[in-house]
Amino acid sequence: MSITKENWGKADNKDVFLYTLKNRNGIVVKISNYGGIITSILVPDKNGKTGDIVLGYDSLIGYLTGTPYFGAIVGRFANRIAKGAFTLDGKKYKLAINNGNNSLHGGIKGFDKVVWDASEFSDSISARLKLTYLSHDGEEGYPGNLNVTVTYILTDANMLTTLIEATTDKPTPVNLCNHTYFNLREADTSILGHLLKIKADRYTVVNDELIPTGELRSVQGTPMDFRTPQTIGSRIDQVKGGYDHNYVLNKDVTSSDLTVAVIEDPVSGRIVEISSTQPGVQFYSGNFLDGTIKGKGGKIYKQHYGMCLETQHFPDSPNQPAFPNTILKPGEKFDQMTVYLFKVNGLFV
Repeated sequence: MSITKENWGKADNKDVFLYTLKNRNGIVVKISNYGGIITSILVPDKNGKTGDIVLGYDSLIGYLTGTPYFGAIVGRFANRIAKGAFTLDGKKYKLAINNGNNSLHGGIKGFDKVVWDASEFSDSISARLKLTYLSHDGEEGYPGNLNVTVTYILTDANMLTTLIEATTDKPTPVNLCNHTYFNLREADTSILGHLLKIKADRYTVVNDELIPTGELRSVQGTPMDFRTPQTIGSRIDQVKGGYDHNYVLNKDVTSSDLTVAVIEDPVSGRIVEISSTQPGVQFYSGNFLDGTIKGKGGKIYKQHYGMCLETQHFPDSPNQPAFPNTILKPGEKFDQMTVYLFKVNGLFV
């Protein structure tokens, strides 16, 4: 196991570094302390050819000049908050509006656009990158000083673990996740031929602004049903605008199996199995990619050339009392884990 560090430029007058984590099986993960961004994941295909399975840019400038959250840690609240407002302990808070009438992924300058403090470590068991950030009281409209720690861990078991922890000195909404775009065929074509399985019987119904109505609807008999493996493109034309929905994950408290979703590309043989402690996962099929972004190696990212499975709490939870609680209080700890297991030539779980 190893981790190396190189200078990648500057942002906000701070040094930005690119860290390279490697295991003994040829898997390479590159992460920047700008935005906590996973810039590359290199894994072999069924023929042993290594390729990059995530979308992004070759240099820091791409991330600085506008990006749809490629690979980043998003927060203080991932996903949308309706009208950029919520009431907490009788006080109304107004957030930065950056998505139509709503607040998305923490606001105008969310956690994806800040330089995190970083420390690295490796031994015979793992390579680890620890990132920390203090989000000050009032930042983007949120109350409380929020101390956040993100730890990325790569092992020889071909697992990349993301641990996200946070504490606060005032009650505040917290919903943190990673926003990596996957394409297991190295973005040479769309993800519509990928097979997807999501362990969820229900999803959160949304309005035209992608804000939950509060209804948790069964996936049974609908194009939202991925309880058995389906190609993403087989029913996407039946979903207005494409997939951009939060799934209510089936959780068996008696089971130690935290697997929530599996992606497989039959052509390359690559598989990503995702486990998480979170109650939901947002499946986004890259609907807003429009061919205007030139990514790594000059590749053009067209519609559906990337997909996200964002393990998280439900959208607009501060305004939806029936949803799982997202208010973090002093003395409590936000603590979530997501694991990406990379396989090849395997069978669906």
